Amino acid sequence: FSILGFFVPLSPNLSNEILQYFRSLVLETKGFGVFEMILFLFSNNSVSGFMGLFFGFFFGIFPILNAILNGFILGFAAKFSVSEGGILSLWRLFPHGIFELPAIFISLGLGIKFSTFIFKKKKFNSFKEYFEKSFWSYITIILPLLVIAAIIEGILIVLGI
Repeated sequence: FSILGFFVPLSPNLSNEILQYFRSLVLETKGFGVFEMILFLFSNNSVSGFMGLFFGFFFGIFPILNAILNGFILGFAAKFSVSEGGILSLWRLFPHGIFELPAIFISLGLGIKFSTFIFKKKKFNSFKEYFEKSFWSYITIILPLLVIAAIIEGILIVLGI
């Protein structure tokens, strides 16, 4: 979906809405120090990961839509970044690809897996089992990856790198 976001042209209105969203984030975080930026990034990403995982019990629809939308927006951001700053500006997306995106994709995958409890004979037991496994995966895998991503991104953003 990132490839689609990179290569598929959007209507001017949709492009402007996405860019306006990015601008609002820049304004919201203007003047943040490193610690504030790290907290901002971590809180946004951890909520996104949590929602992707735990809203999976709605037949996995939310995680699938989340993956499509995030992939498309990442592709759009990459295209915009290249058009504004050249191909080398893509390195700024590196922390996303190494830590943040895997954490979010693991979360979304677990959300889809979580939704399969509905097909089990013992639905409540399956729900409980999947919930516990998903919760511990979120705590032990997803959150640590998001902490690392937020630290790297926060430092790079505040330093203007």
